[in-house]
Amino acid sequence: MKVSVYDQTGKEIKQALLPKEIFEVEINPDLVHQVVLSQTANRRQATAHSKDRGDVRGGGKKPWRQKGTGRARHGSSRSPIWIGGGVTFGPTKDKNYKQKINKQMRRKALFMVLSAKAKNNLVLVLEGLKLEEAKTKPMAKLMAKLPVKKSSCLIALPSMDEKILLASRNISGVKTIQAKDLNILDLLNSKFLIMPKESLKVIKETFLKEA
Repeated sequence: MKVSVYDQTGKEIKQALLPKEIFEVEINPDLVHQVVLSQTANRRQATAHSKDRGDVRGGGKKPWRQKGTGRARHGSSRSPIWIGGGVTFGPTKDKNYKQKINKQMRRKALFMVLSAKAKNNLVLVLEGLKLEEAKTKPMAKLMAKLPVKKSSCLIALPSMDEKILLASRNISGVKTIQAKDLNILDLLNSKFLIMPKESLKVIKETFLKEA
């Protein structure tokens, strides 16, 4: 599959050939859905935590004697049925939400999403991507010249470029990652995939090497 290659002024200068092993893969929605669920689960943090009767403070003394008071028997004021007592079956931070997914399945689903973007002309390849200084204004001007129409974009860099990272982080809808870290969630959360032509080589070396 061929795509247009743009310079930093937004001018189409030539065509580039995308590797068919990555950008011409038949899409299986069920596999993509399964990988998305696993990756969202793996990013989830167990922050909700409630204390059971063994964690709350107090309750060391029996509230009243077992018999002879006419009241129901109780052994601790920290019982779940008491105000200030522990919580029954509440969420705990010990819960593990991790879901295992095979590397081959994760890689195949990534190729499917990349293929869908390429098929819908949502992959933009740049001849190069360089900034003289880490400022938002020149980066915003560069993005405005590309045919993305203020849509959300994922910029895949061949290597970490601090200037581009700092210049793009204040632009709404723009996220920057390294090409070797491409994943389904970031791709699906962005409409366009923008990458310098050097990123194509990194993607091939990273993901086809795992096959």
